[in-house]
Amino acid sequence: MSVASTASKPSDPSRAQAQLAVDCRCELGEGIVWDEREQVLLWTDIHAARLWRHRLRDGATQSWRLPDRLGSFALCESGRLLLGLAKGLYLADLRDNETDERLATQLLVAINEHATLRLNDGRTDRRGNFVFGTLDEASPKRAIGRFYQYSARHGLRTLDLGGVAIPNSIAFAPDGASLYYCDTRRGEIMVCDYDAERAHTGAPRLFARVDAPASPDGATVDRDGHLWSAQWGAGRVVCYGRDGAIEHEVAVPTANPSCPAFGGARLDTLYLTTAREDLSSTQLEREPQAGGVFCAQIAGVVGLAEERFVGL
Repeated sequence: MSVASTASKPSDPSRAQAQLAVDCRCELGEGIVWDEREQVLLWTDIHAARLWRHRLRDGATQSWRLPDRLGSFALCESGRLLLGLAKGLYLADLRDNETDERLATQLLVAINEHATLRLNDGRTDRRGNFVFGTLDEASPKRAIGRFYQYSARHGLRTLDLGGVAIPNSIAFAPDGASLYYCDTRRGEIMVCDYDAERAHTGAPRLFARVDAPASPDGATVDRDGHLWSAQWGAGRVVCYGRDGAIEHEVAVPTANPSCPAFGGARLDTLYLTTAREDLSSTQLEREPQAGGVFCAQIAGVVGLAEERFVGL
């Protein structure tokens, strides 16, 4: 089966059950990242405009208020953070804000392409550039957003991937030569060739279809090049092999998992954010831990260290 074909489910994909790791109850938890230097998890609650941090060694959890909604972010080689706030990219340093409730930020580049657009999903590529997309907040949503690459060397460059309404699933193959992404509205995860130096993308190919009621959200790639996709509305994370076939499934005890990342000292624990958004009061009564961070271990599966943004 080629990566351009519809994903099929093998007769016996392995299955695991996620357990609660942090009971943070975010309205829209997203963008989780493992910082291997500090041994902490970082994630955003987009609607609350907050950045969260959880230390594994002592279980301490802290959050900071931001000047706007944080769609995604990147660890920097310098130890700082590159923040994708609603209307621009900013620089911040948690080391200067350990005791402050509000995180100080410095504007790098404003992105005011359209009044109804804000930054959404993003990830650092294997060469240290930040790749992200912009989401339309109008109703109904229109495919007027774009995908971008930002680097210290070249600044902001547009990726030639067409218009997008809800950009998600941004992830890179271990060698950096392939880019995964989706428009959540369409229920299709795409893959294309990717040249980080030139900010050039090849013709997109279908990698996997996600059947309703699930919608593809955040994604990450493990050491073997398998894509792990959080599937909003279906309460699961699915692992696709290189050919697009489903190899593993992780059940989540709430409907809306949003973004996975591998973490822990051995990078062998799958962590994932979830959301309370779109859940009725009845659902929230049944799923009181919705919006928390969950975790699972899958035998033989190891992740990759998060790439760091270079130059800031």
